[in-house]
Amino acid sequence: MPVNFPMAFFLGIGAISLFTFLSVATWAGTRQQEREAFYESETLKKIAETQGGATNPAVEYLREKEKIARAKRTYGIKLGGLVNVGVGAALMIFLAAFIHHNLYLVGLIPFFVGLALLASAFMFAPEE
Repeated sequence: MPVNFPMAFFLGIGAISLFTFLSVATWAGTRQQEREAFYESETLKKIAETQGGATNPAVEYLREKEKIARAKRTYGIKLGGLVNVGVGAALMIFLAAFIHHNLYLVGLIPFFVGLALLASAFMFAPEE
């Protein structure tokens, strides 16, 4: 089987471009995380140096940041549960419309995974 040189050249350049992009994107993301951590530590130093009242402002800042992170995590779990419920319901409707066997019950798998995520987000999430 002869090798199609233009196609092989195109695929080789594509592979090199893909992995170059991935390495640069990873490096840029890591640098951004480093900068954010540095700026946060500098902010904490400045807050700790100021004279606060009865409570330490740095501790209050860290508590507020943890509270925001917890709220984002709970929101992500709720959103993931809703997406899984939607995907499961749509899959059941699609398979029931095109395949007239009991194969549409496969859609119950992501549906119940979504319900489990929603239940965990609403029942086991820490209260404010």
